Amino acid sequence: MGECFSQQLDLSPEIKYNLGEKKKGWEKMRSFDYSYLKNKTWDNEILGLVAQIHEYKGRQELYLKQKPEKLDKLIEIAKIQSTEASNEIEGIRTTNTRLKQLVADKTTPRNRDEEEIMGYRDVLNTIHENYEYIPVRANYILQFHRDLFQYSEKGIGGCFKNTQNYISATDSEGNEFVLFTPLAPYETPAAVDAICESYNRMFDTQEIDTLILIPVFIHDFLCIHPFNDGNGRMSRLLTTLLLYRSGYMIGKYISLESKIAKNKNLYYDALEACQRGWHENQEEPAPFIKYLLRTILAAYRDFEERVDLVREKLPAAEIVRHAVYGKIGKFTKSDIMELCPTIGKTSVENSIKQLVDRGVLIKHGSGRSTYYTRSDAE
Repeated sequence: MGECFSQQLDLSPEIKYNLGEKKKGWEKMRSFDYSYLKNKTWDNEILGLVAQIHEYKGRQELYLKQKPEKLDKLIEIAKIQSTEASNEIEGIRTTNTRLKQLVADKTTPRNRDEEEIMGYRDVLNTIHENYEYIPVRANYILQFHRDLFQYSEKGIGGCFKNTQNYISATDSEGNEFVLFTPLAPYETPAAVDAICESYNRMFDTQEIDTLILIPVFIHDFLCIHPFNDGNGRMSRLLTTLLLYRSGYMIGKYISLESKIAKNKNLYYDALEACQRGWHENQEEPAPFIKYLLRTILAAYRDFEERVDLVREKLPAAEIVRHAVYGKIGKFTKSDIMELCPTIGKTSVENSIKQLVDRGVLIKHGSGRSTYYTRSDAE
């Protein structure tokens, strides 16, 4: 078995890593010391993204102090989207109706996919409600993993991997090939301890902006790939935790997982670009830093768009009309409901019908296949 939550030893990351190094007789192993980030020069794009996110964060904090109760619906939507999208990336699915029931704890899982969806929901709720009291440590990461698989019969929850895993891809002819080989199982416990220790040390000194530190930590976590299963979902849960602990609460209101799922190819491209030279400590972290910062910034922009609709106190039909004119291409009723969290489903449906009748929108398809486009796009 891999090293499990109940089996964690109280040794420092350096001691455990050196023991592993000597035991295997390796002259050089991957090391983790984030102090090197202090001396790196970042390009204008990264500096600009960091500055913009700081600005959006300040504006969000101001709004939350004034009208926190207005955003309850956004929280509900974000939880559903985050749970759906993070599992969807891994090919874990259920129907929209079942998903909403599972997230609301109004039903029990019917199959393996729903068991894992329930686990994700529980860990996400734990982070939402307790992030201030969850330190960045290996034993807490193992507990998250245990809870992620608590409804599953796989028997892997809360244990580090016990077999070598690989990050693979499939070409156009269906042939699978290895993109990256993560650390070996025997190296994994010490490596996870090391990234946590280095992250916490740099976090405490405040010498590196956490918007730089978080993507580097998450990328290292993914390269270690510490579990037999659930590494991608765990990385996204840890991203949410680290952002919350640094004061970036955007994931509570806008689903970061949903944005990652919609740009999945960019996510994998950024990971692959940063994996080159990783084992030799020669990787360039900028591509993944940029990817994650762009995702966070896009979420803050979405938040402000939705807040603007809430703030204006317009009639339901006008709120929907404003939302519609913010959309490009085709969209569904669900898309509009996400943008209009303060009005009910019936009001959205009636407003869309009015806009169709007035020729503002064009309806396509029927039933579940229904979608809309703006008439000025024809």
